[in-house]
Amino acid sequence: MSKFSSVLKKWSDSSLVLRIVIGLVIGAMLGLLCPQWKAVGILGQVFVSALKAIAPVLVALLVASSIAKAKGGLGPRFRTVIILYLVSTLCAAIFAVVASFLFPVTIALQGTEAGGSAPGGLSDVFLTLLTNMVMNPVQALAQANYIGILFWAIILGFALKLLASERTIGVFSDLADVVSQIVRWVIQFAPFGILGLVFSSVSESGLEIFRDYGKLLLLLVGCMCCTAFLVNPFIAWLHIRKNPYPLYWQCLRTSGLNAFFTRSSAANIPINMDLCKRLGLDEEFYSVSIPLGSTVNMNGAAVTIAVLSLAVAHTVGVEVSFASALFLSLIATLGACGASGVAGGSLLLVPMACSFFGIGNDIAMQAVAVGFIIGVVQDSVETALNSSSDAFFTAVAEYHDRRKNEASLSRRS
Repeated sequence: MSKFSSVLKKWSDSSLVLRIVIGLVIGAMLGLLCPQWKAVGILGQVFVSALKAIAPVLVALLVASSIAKAKGGLGPRFRTVIILYLVSTLCAAIFAVVASFLFPVTIALQGTEAGGSAPGGLSDVFLTLLTNMVMNPVQALAQANYIGILFWAIILGFALKLLASERTIGVFSDLADVVSQIVRWVIQFAPFGILGLVFSSVSESGLEIFRDYGKLLLLLVGCMCCTAFLVNPFIAWLHIRKNPYPLYWQCLRTSGLNAFFTRSSAANIPINMDLCKRLGLDEEFYSVSIPLGSTVNMNGAAVTIAVLSLAVAHTVGVEVSFASALFLSLIATLGACGASGVAGGSLLLVPMACSFFGIGNDIAMQAVAVGFIIGVVQDSVETALNSSSDAFFTAVAEYHDRRKNEASLSRRS
């Protein structure tokens, strides 16, 4: 038994990225050389099924717990940094939606005939949203109706915040941590799932399948880079009225590079705290804004949710109207703020966005699996963008506050 535990520990301590790459290569080779071994594809089906089972519960507990634990009355700097976090995430989602329309990408999915159609007019959009929102919460969980899950999780979170004791809120926080740990365990078996999924794709479609994945990855990384180097600096310039790039380059070098390899915003919190200290920021401010940013500031996650959900919509032939695209940006923003802190956490929210287009959970979870295949690069870039902008916008909020105070003093004098 101890030997088995030792093997499991070595497995979990080894690089997940390396294991996924190995699984990808082995799956592709088996798909080319032994396409008749259909049983290998079962690994991918089991992996996707496990994610489908746990994702709705994860979203509900994470959102309810984060709202219940949120503190109010944090002052003008905190209001500024929260606005920066949310606005930048929304802008990233809008940019991703526009890019997906300009450069539409499709991916290989099974059972695409089951796809629905997106609501056309604004009234249809509201009707779809309201109908899904007020669905029985237990039914919403059972059917993976992420719109309803988010709605009831938000209601539950505010109710806990107003009426529950700290002990009760702590129970929900612990439950969210427990489910997050279960997700981590499931993701530990991602290499086997990827092996089975790649085998099924390659055995049926050949190596051309990677051409579609390459286009999707290029679109994702391109949107994240444009957000990093164009959108976020512009938002910062509007607040501090000076060249933001020297500050941003420092954040990318110190925080982004480390986050790229750790692939965890939470693990990068000490790096960001140290960076803020070296930038001369107020410790009382950044000691709260940095941990907050690791859960709320999710530019890269919003891009991932928007791009992947629209790729699924394009694949199944859903016509996406302007109103639907606008609401997708809002949904991606809200979903990104509730994304799990585990590697690939944003991928688990793609079905939520797909459900808005009437796309079934079975099809949407295939896109999640594709996300894990390209996640070796996608998740690293996403985390680097998310984490580096935590420190960046914290500094921007403080500089903005200093600028306002200086302007106020100069007017008085």
